[in-house]
Amino acid sequence: MSTSDKTATFKPVLLSAGGTGGHVMPAAALAIELKKRGVDVQWVTDPRGLKFKPHFKGIKVHTLQSGTLGAGVIGKIKGAVKLLFGLLQAQKLIRQMDPAIVVGFGGYPAFPALYAAQRAKIPTLLHEQNAIIGKANDMLAPKANLIASSVPELQGIDKETRAKTLYIGNPVRAEIAALKSESYPALDEKGSLNILVMGGSLGATIFSEVLPQALSKLPKDQKKRLNITQQCREEVFEVTQEAYEAAGISVNLVPFVEDVAGELAKAHLFIGRSGASTVAEVTAAGRPSIFVPYPHHKDQQQKRNADVIADAGGAWMMTQDGFTPEAVLARIETLLQNPESLLKAAQNAKNCGMPEAAQNLADALMGIISKK
Repeated sequence: MSTSDKTATFKPVLLSAGGTGGHVMPAAALAIELKKRGVDVQWVTDPRGLKFKPHFKGIKVHTLQSGTLGAGVIGKIKGAVKLLFGLLQAQKLIRQMDPAIVVGFGGYPAFPALYAAQRAKIPTLLHEQNAIIGKANDMLAPKANLIASSVPELQGIDKETRAKTLYIGNPVRAEIAALKSESYPALDEKGSLNILVMGGSLGATIFSEVLPQALSKLPKDQKKRLNITQQCREEVFEVTQEAYEAAGISVNLVPFVEDVAGELAKAHLFIGRSGASTVAEVTAAGRPSIFVPYPHHKDQQQKRNADVIADAGGAWMMTQDGFTPEAVLARIETLLQNPESLLKAAQNAKNCGMPEAAQNLADALMGIISKK
């Protein structure tokens, strides 16, 4: 099916995604693609997901309760009660809407609508952003029609699930997907090195702690080459600004990066966490990265995400314990002295990117509907 085709369905398509931007933003990219095709697309989320509503303009939104099974007995009980209430709400929504298909993007907020749809014998499609399947998607996989993977080899799945898993990529916003056609910014041994630093949805403080220390030890002529845009938590904003100023390094500190596409377009190097959406965006743009995975996930999902790109030569992975001022200084010095290594990594990163993932996912979805 051509991505320019206008496709209409008599029943709506329901996208289920909530919680964090890593789950919601791929759903938003798919929603926009489906709208282009003339599909009646609607979105169901949890209360936390509503902050992403501006990305779903013109799309009907439904809200369900959702809970994660938190720490301790009380946390588990509270989470289970919320999840049960969400399941009851989801059953009512599915009965009333009777969607053509329900598409889930992982995490417990997406679970109720998917589970209710499967009980009602409505087709379901699961999208997995990470390199290892998440718990919610793993529970839903046996009855799903298709599992769309962001990586070529999804980990943590059995034979039956692998047989219905398709490498789709991770949908990104259109303005980021468009960076595929743009050239890597000009770079030479004496020119500026533009660095974009992002710390995930909460803005990890380790980058504010380590980077000024590391870069302050560069020779004066190399410091002058650096142009840094860095996401910084407000509680450490002032001390981070002072540290960069004392080091004589040009920095633009922001609590939130509003124009990620614009910053990626001019960046020579990305430094940050390796959440699935972040990895998808920097590879779609073809930007080399230093990934510092969030260390506290039980399944080490961010490390696995980073490993995929690092193994392909498009990034360097540093554990949080290994992200020391000395180690960072050595890495940045090497890159400043050998710009060809950045150029090579940029091409390798672009080779890993799937900017057409939203179209791929829409095609797969419409294929399931047409078979039905």
